[in-house]
Amino acid sequence: MKKNLFTAVLVTILFTVLFTACKSKKTNTIGRYVPQNASLIFHINGATLASKLPWEDIKNNSFFTDLYKDTSVTSFAKTIMDNPENSGVNVKGDFVGFRVTDSTTESTTIEGEIIDEAKFKKLLTEANEGATETKKDGYTFSLSDGASIAYNKERFIATMVAEKESNNFYDLDTTTRIKPVININSINENIIALTEDKSMAKDERLSVLLAEKGDAHFLFNAKYGTALDNKGVNMLTNLDKLSEGNITTGTISFDNGKINIDAKSYAGKEVTDLFEKYNGTSFNKEMVNNIPSKNLAAVFAFNFKPEGIKAFLKLLALDGFVNIGAAKYGFTLDDFISANKGDILFAVTDLKNGESPINLNNNFIFAASVNNKNSFDKLITVGQKAAGPLVGLSPELSKINFNTNGTYFAMTNNADFTKNYLAASANSNYEFMSKIPAGPMAGFVNLQYIFTNSKPTTTDSTELQEYNLNLKMWDNVIISGGAFKDDAINQHWEINMMDKNTNSLKQLNNYTNEMNVLSKNKRDAAKFKWENEDVIAPIPNSVAN
Repeated sequence: MKKNLFTAVLVTILFTVLFTACKSKKTNTIGRYVPQNASLIFHINGATLASKLPWEDIKNNSFFTDLYKDTSVTSFAKTIMDNPENSGVNVKGDFVGFRVTDSTTESTTIEGEIIDEAKFKKLLTEANEGATETKKDGYTFSLSDGASIAYNKERFIATMVAEKESNNFYDLDTTTRIKPVININSINENIIALTEDKSMAKDERLSVLLAEKGDAHFLFNAKYGTALDNKGVNMLTNLDKLSEGNITTGTISFDNGKINIDAKSYAGKEVTDLFEKYNGTSFNKEMVNNIPSKNLAAVFAFNFKPEGIKAFLKLLALDGFVNIGAAKYGFTLDDFISANKGDILFAVTDLKNGESPINLNNNFIFAASVNNKNSFDKLITVGQKAAGPLVGLSPELSKINFNTNGTYFAMTNNADFTKNYLAASANSNYEFMSKIPAGPMAGFVNLQYIFTNSKPTTTDSTELQEYNLNLKMWDNVIISGGAFKDDAINQHWEINMMDKNTNSLKQLNNYTNEMNVLSKNKRDAAKFKWENEDVIAPIPNSVAN
């Protein structure tokens, strides 16, 4: 009897744990008061940020100290600046913000926890003189121009609204356009009245995101974040499938010497099925090592299944249009699929001193792996025919050179560079390659090299100091991932700094502090010049006489 009872209790506990675990993956509390039509959602973990950047460090920032010296800042505001908990807000709690766009307005909302309602009320009273205050459903609403703040003893909801810029040509005349009547309090009322089923609390993608350890999280929903009207195009195609279910999420962590971002890209069911079926395997390391230069500014390499392009275009009902356009040049979509093996690479090397990385005087390369040489030769012939009229347009375009060795195709702006790449003898063995795991996508941006070779020629001391500050701060960016996992394309971004030992959030605080000082010096110098130099040209003698 006791054994059966023990077994029953054990089974009940296990069932409860499993049920809770499954439920926690699919639900969250952060999205409880976030509507499902939010285009952008961001979450900030106040506790972890406070542990990495103490308030005393923020108080030493020049922007902060300048504000503190401002005589227009009230004494109560300064007590909050001394200790933000005097605001009544739980600064070490969770903050969530979101943006909602409709046909006429754009609203931005920030929500947080309140630990002292009286202090928060005092904050609003001083900050919003003349605000109208009402009460409804246990909340106090403070309404001022363009903003509404609703709060009770547990939370606050602050919403700011702006009129959306119209894309309609006939709305450009603001004298005749009827402006929308915006009831900002009602927006907060609707947020408070959200049922769990109408909120983001049960959105599994947001729940999975918030379960990831990090200092901040974001979610972008392309369906509600794009304002383009594609109705005419969608009558002939299925481009709407690109925005349906198109959600990107990301977790940001401020670690010692670097900022880590882990992102996932979701899509609607049909596009997701294509992602899963045609996802690439691993980028071609040999193609990267074949780059005939140690002076690498940036490189991006991808692996994909070429037949996936055809399936993707077919899903969007664009395959017919592509084949019609290709037929004019004597090839088909199938020729393109047959020609490519599924590896492509873009790179920039050998920057010229003082030039931007995108300047055409630098070395550029596009490379692709060849699957069927005959089909690829046909594409090269088509490319030559299409590029012919463009070559004479500028000296830079006339330098474009491309060739193939049967294994790889290379197109550069330097004939020797093309030849050396296809010789496949460089074996560059870049150091960063050891830091990128196998996956369909890889990227590297050498910020140090770019800054070193883009020193300004100006004699302006402030501009040179800004340049040196960037040179001292940024190292490189490493990108990896691209694999399909957990119904999404996964990727990782790593922004590295020169100082590998100090937390990146502290470094950003110091960086903004020094940049603010330099910016203030620049403004002061411009003001001094304006006040002490002649701004009116002298009258010529011929006119004066």
